Amino acid sequence: MLNKINNWIDNLNRTYSEQKISCRQFLQPFAAFYSEAFLDNASYVVVDKIPKPEFPELSEMGLGDFIDMPASAITYKDTYYILVQSAESMRIHFHELVHVAQWQLLGAQGFISRYIQEIQQFGYAQAPLEKMAYALDGHFAQGGESIVVPNYVAKQLSF
Repeated sequence: MLNKINNWIDNLNRTYSEQKISCRQFLQPFAAFYSEAFLDNASYVVVDKIPKPEFPELSEMGLGDFIDMPASAITYKDTYYILVQSAESMRIHFHELVHVAQWQLLGAQGFISRYIQEIQQFGYAQAPLEKMAYALDGHFAQGGESIVVPNYVAKQLSF
């Protein structure tokens, strides 16, 4: 199943390769949190509908609610997909970049496996990877002091 999801993600990211927008444009507002190199290696795509894998096996694994849940954005590796109506939200961009850092540190198989396990065990709202992203985007939104997000994520994931 992990390989199936990973292949689906690779195909999706290839399909949208021409529409990707570099996150470098966020260098100014996110400078205290993400390095230029990190932002250069992350991108996003503005979409009308959030792409999610629609594999029956995911519902059988108890992930149907997550797959059906409305979302403003979703991250797949170094690219995230954001709804047109959410594209101006710096907080959502920040949140998804936390997930980009998680993907980088855990690797594709590691992230997919852990994310599925966390959703199954805790549900979306209490999944540790999500809680981390929400805590960091809240910190940013409240004007919190600088945190180098990839370093923080690495410490939280015990790397």
